[in-house]
Amino acid sequence: MDILEYSFMQRALLAAVLVGVIAPAVGIYLVQRRQALMGDGIGHVAMTGVGLGFLLSTSPVWTATAVSVLGAVLMELIRWYGRTRGDIALAMLFYGGMAGGVMFINLAPGGSNANLTSYLFGSLSTVSASDVTAICLLAAFVLVVTLGLRRQLFAVSQDEEFARVTGLPVRALNLLTAVTAAVTVTVAMRVVGLLLVSALMVVPVAAAQQLTRSFAATFAVAVAIGVSVTIGGTVTSFYQDVPPGSTIVLLTIGAFIALTALASPLARRRARALAAAQTAGDPAECAIPATRGPESTAGV
Repeated sequence: MDILEYSFMQRALLAAVLVGVIAPAVGIYLVQRRQALMGDGIGHVAMTGVGLGFLLSTSPVWTATAVSVLGAVLMELIRWYGRTRGDIALAMLFYGGMAGGVMFINLAPGGSNANLTSYLFGSLSTVSASDVTAICLLAAFVLVVTLGLRRQLFAVSQDEEFARVTGLPVRALNLLTAVTAAVTVTVAMRVVGLLLVSALMVVPVAAAQQLTRSFAATFAVAVAIGVSVTIGGTVTSFYQDVPPGSTIVLLTIGAFIALTALASPLARRRARALAAAQTAGDPAECAIPATRGPESTAGV
């Protein structure tokens, strides 16, 4: 394939695969926690880190990671202690992050708002070798957390009170989830951009839930969708000269629509199978479940 003859596309494809794996891997916990838009908020905060990187003449990936982690921790603290005015504090954090990013990048030598574009919406040609190294290291951290602690994270995401009763360190695990989401945002910003990364964290999970009925199956299908759309979007962007971030997100939404359309006849088939089993006098537990609700993904 001629696409692999270009070193920048080799780096872009590697970054796309890693992002396609880790974004849904973190997103599945955010969806269970009903915090689907958390990635969007962290993306706003990360803009300050990007601007700070330009101002200090260092890698924006690492400065964005540091600022995003700090912002994610503040978001969790606001969620715990914010009470009735928590939404105002979060709004100030989000919009302050955007304003800080614009201010810092304009204060940087030779900096302008145009420098933010590749970080806001993704850019294939700007993924450098140092970016790939940072992405690989950060992606490894995300995978260790999301796979190594999947039972604990799932328990906390499903029911914090039950997890607390069983002795799990709920607040520490919540903080770890927020930090992992922040790292994922900074990893993905070179591929899909800070403003679109939340879609890649959430939509593949929502699409997978249309067909699957267990946590493990949802996790696997969501990651498969994530990898497919990131590779597809990256290749399409190269050949058609279209923005990679928007292409990936549109493909993700397309996958959701397609799986939703496929899920409807499957649900009707399960309903007919259940009705037939009940008519024949089979025990209910032997029949195929007719419906699939959010609780059906409870198994790990």
